[in-house]
Amino acid sequence: MIVERQVELRFGLESREAGTHTNLSAVRQDGRCLWVAGDETATIERLTATLDADGLVTGYEGHATVALADLVDLPAGPDEEADIEGLARSNGWLWAIGSHSLKRKKIKPGQSGSKARKRLASVVREDNRFVLARLPLAAGADGLPEVVREDGDRTAAVLGLRGDSVTDLLEDDPHLAPFLSIPSKDNGIDIEGIAAHRDRLYIGLRGPVLRGWAVLLEIRPDTHPDDPRRLRLLPVGDGKALYRTHFLDLGGLGIRDLCPQGDDLLILTGPSMDLDGPVRVHRWPGIADVDAPEVVPAEELPRLGDVPYGDGDDHPEGLAVLDGLHGEGARLMVVYDSPAPGRLTAGGGVLADVVRLPE
Repeated sequence: MIVERQVELRFGLESREAGTHTNLSAVRQDGRCLWVAGDETATIERLTATLDADGLVTGYEGHATVALADLVDLPAGPDEEADIEGLARSNGWLWAIGSHSLKRKKIKPGQSGSKARKRLASVVREDNRFVLARLPLAAGADGLPEVVREDGDRTAAVLGLRGDSVTDLLEDDPHLAPFLSIPSKDNGIDIEGIAAHRDRLYIGLRGPVLRGWAVLLEIRPDTHPDDPRRLRLLPVGDGKALYRTHFLDLGGLGIRDLCPQGDDLLILTGPSMDLDGPVRVHRWPGIADVDAPEVVPAEELPRLGDVPYGDGDDHPEGLAVLDGLHGEGARLMVVYDSPAPGRLTAGGGVLADVVRLPE
């Protein structure tokens, strides 16, 4: 895929100091606005497009930050990161999901062998990573979308506070249960994408990849009848199962992000392990009509193209369809974690790539 152009995402000082602009992990368009998130905080950011005389987007600014803890309860409180790895928007709601992953400590430069070995043996669980949040969207006084705690009878709600997280569902899963105790970058459980369609959420796993097959979860969240600020899961399909697993042949790669386009699902793929690439975009056509667990071969997941990536930097993490702001034909926006120095602008912004979708 050829990068058609780049646009600058301009963040406020507080978010730049928190490193949000250099740790982008999710992006979703909402009219003139973008919702973005970084994986080192517990916040969601809104940016608004600036347009030239021809209606072409020249950048995104007007940055506003929303703290997740101001909207929903978090198991570890407001100061611990939530490692938000996916955003979805549907039917007046914004969804945000944490990675649901464990992490192994990194070796620090200059450490002795004994300290390095000790850090590699240390696996950490951060409870805020294990949440799924559903947030009401409402029009602000300026007409732009805002995330709010309440909007009429709609309230912000969360799944994952009471032993009911997405990964708690998997404790007896024959495919995924063995990976629950494995850190994310060791091919353990690692959620990195979410897409909403009708009453369903599709959740993409960067890991594990099972003998080359990537994993996609399907769930059906709803308001808990006992507490409007909590979510519960309804059965998916005709039985009692609260989730489905779909297995996708993505050439041995895991899922880095998901983005719906009509009744199709676009899938950003990349290595499950701590490697730079390759990174590709695939399409799963007609996912809206899928109503059973699927094992999808490569020939049913057309590859739309490759996405550029760096050497130790420029890791593509977020994918969004840009409709209506870039002239004829849909475009994709790709945002990057660990951006290369050339992506950082003098004004403290960061450059995102815009690519044209193949016809």
